[in-house]
Amino acid sequence: MSLIVPDFDKSVIVRSAEAEVIGQAPTTIRLLADSSSTGGALSTQRVTLANGADGAKPHHHAASAELFYVLDGTAQLLSGEQVVTAERGDLVVVPPGLAHAFAAAPGEDADILIVITPGVERFEYFRHLERIAYGKVPPESLLDVQELYDTYFLNSTTWNDARS
Repeated sequence: MSLIVPDFDKSVIVRSAEAEVIGQAPTTIRLLADSSSTGGALSTQRVTLANGADGAKPHHHAASAELFYVLDGTAQLLSGEQVVTAERGDLVVVPPGLAHAFAAAPGEDADILIVITPGVERFEYFRHLERIAYGKVPPESLLDVQELYDTYFLNSTTWNDARS
C-alpha cells in the first residue's frame, strides 16, 4: 500500500462564481480543484446533467479512485458489471482499475460532485472534451491522451444495455 502525502500548505477555496464552466446544457462541468492546487491529493469537479444526459462513457483509472456524490437528482453509475441508481445524498466510490461510467437516469436530471484521488491533472482533459464537442478535434483523439489523464476507455455491454 502506498501513501500519498499531499504537498500544499494553504486551503483551497473555489468560489462558485469563479469556477471555470465547460459545456452547456444538457451537460455542464464546473472545474473546481485540480491536482496541482491540492498538492496531488485530489481533483474535483461538479457535473450537471439534464434530462437523462450522458456523463462519462465506460472507462477506468489505473492509479486513482473516483468518488461520486449525488448533490441532487438521480444518476446511473456503472461500477464494474453493476449499474447503480444513485439519488440525492448517495455516494459511490469506485476503486482504481474498476470500469465505471455515469449519466443522469433516463428522463431525470443529476447534479454530481466528483472527486478523483490521488489527484490527476484533469482540467485540460475536460477542455479536450469540449473541443471534441465543438468539432475542433476528433473523438478518437482521446485515445492519444489516455495515459496522460489516467483514463482508459473500454466497452461495457452492461452499460450499453442499461442506457439503451
